[in-house]
Amino acid sequence: MPQQRPHVVIVGAGFGGLEAAKTLGRAPVAITLLDRQNYHCFQPLLYQVATAALSPAEVAWPIRHILRRQQNATVLMAEVNGIDATARLVKTAAGDFPFDFLVVATGARESYFGHDEWIAFAPGLKRIEDATRIRRSLLSAFEQAELARDEAQRRRFLTFVVVGGGPTGVEVAGALADMIELTVPAEYRNFDAGAARIHLLDYGDTLLRAFSDDAHGYVAKVLQERKVELNLGTGVKEVGPGHALLSDGTVIPTRCVVWGGGITGASVAADGGLTVGRGGRVDVQADLTLSGSPGVYVVGDVANIPGPGDDALPQLGSVAAQSGKWAAENILADFDGKERRDFAYKDKGIMAMIGRGAAIAEVGKHHHEVHGQLAHMAWLGVHASLMTGTRDKVEAIIDWSWDRFSKTGGPHVLDRGDAAEINWDDDPAVTAMGTPASAS
Repeated sequence: MPQQRPHVVIVGAGFGGLEAAKTLGRAPVAITLLDRQNYHCFQPLLYQVATAALSPAEVAWPIRHILRRQQNATVLMAEVNGIDATARLVKTAAGDFPFDFLVVATGARESYFGHDEWIAFAPGLKRIEDATRIRRSLLSAFEQAELARDEAQRRRFLTFVVVGGGPTGVEVAGALADMIELTVPAEYRNFDAGAARIHLLDYGDTLLRAFSDDAHGYVAKVLQERKVELNLGTGVKEVGPGHALLSDGTVIPTRCVVWGGGITGASVAADGGLTVGRGGRVDVQADLTLSGSPGVYVVGDVANIPGPGDDALPQLGSVAAQSGKWAAENILADFDGKERRDFAYKDKGIMAMIGRGAAIAEVGKHHHEVHGQLAHMAWLGVHASLMTGTRDKVEAIIDWSWDRFSKTGGPHVLDRGDAAEINWDDDPAVTAMGTPASAS
C-alpha cells in the first residue's frame, strides 16, 4: 500500500501563501490552499483601482489559474474560523481540514484603534471591495459637484480626507491629486477642479516615517506642489456620515475619507485560537514556527517575525513573499529530517509612489536614496516583477505607460445607483458646524 503523502494546509493566498505553495510545487506532499476569496489580490496597486487608474480585473487573478500546473495543490474557497494546533486541524464552515504542516498567511487588516464604527465611513485599502467603494465615492463626488448649484455644497463634494502618512496615505493622496489635476478638468465642465481640497492627516511630524529625513522633505515638497494639504501632528477624533472631526476640533465636511492610519494582524489569527502579540500579530520563532507547535508556520503581515534588535520585520510584500518561501523550505527540511533554518530576510530597500513621475526609493542593504523619475521606473519594475505571470506584467506595464504618456487615467465608469443624491444636512456634525473656514 503506497504511503500517504504529508498534508500541508496553507491559509491565505497573498504573497506569503502563494510563495509557500509554489515552493512546494514539486514536493511529495498534498497541498490544500484555503482562502475566503478565489482570487489573489495584488494589494500594492489597489490605490490605483481606487483612483480609477486601473480596473479591478487588473489587480486580481484566480488562485486556481495561478496554480493550474501544480498537480499537488487543491484550492478551496472557504473562510477559516478556527485553528487547533494541538489537534492539528483547520476549521471552516465547510468542515475540518487535518494537517501535518500548516502555513498561516492571512495578512493584515486596517486598525481603527478601537473605533471599528469608522469602518462604515472610512474604508482602507486591503480588499478589492474597499478600492471599488472608494472609487465610487470619488466618482460620485465629482458627478454631484457637476450637478451642484450651490457653491458651499460643491465645496463639500470636492473635499477629500486621507488619514495616515505612510505609503498607503501618500500614494492615495498623490494619485488623487494627479486625477484632479490631469483627468477631471478634461471631463467635467461645471466646476473648477482647482477648487478641490485634499487633506492628508498624520499624528506624526513627518510622512513616510520609515524613510530618511531627506525623503521626508522630498515627499512633502512634491505633495504640496500638487496642492495636497498636509495636516501633520493632527489625527482623527471621529469619522461620520459626511464629515471628519480632527483632533484639533476642526470639522471637515467630506464625501470621501480613505483610511491608511494603521494595520493589525488579520482577525482570523486571534479568532482562530492563536495567541497574538504586539500589533495583533502572532509571535513566531526565528524559524517562523509557532512556539510549542512544530510544523505550524506563521508568515507575512500576520506574524511578528524577529528582525534586527528587538523589532519585528515590517509588514511588506517582500517580507511576506520571502517568509512564505522560507517556511516551505523549512517544511521540506522537516519532511527530510533535516534541521530547520532561521529566517534571514534580504532587505532590498523600501519605496513608495508619490504620483505621476514622482517616487521615492531607498534601495540596497544601506538604503541608498533615489527619487524622481528614476525611482518611479524602479517602482514600476519592482511591482511588475511581483505579479504572477508574464501576461499580467506586460499588461500592467502597457497600462502604466499609456497612463503616463496620455495623461487620461482609466475610464470613469459609475453605476447609476452609486450616484444617488446625498442630503448632506442629514449629518448632524455638518448641520451643526456648517462649512468651517479651514475646510472651505
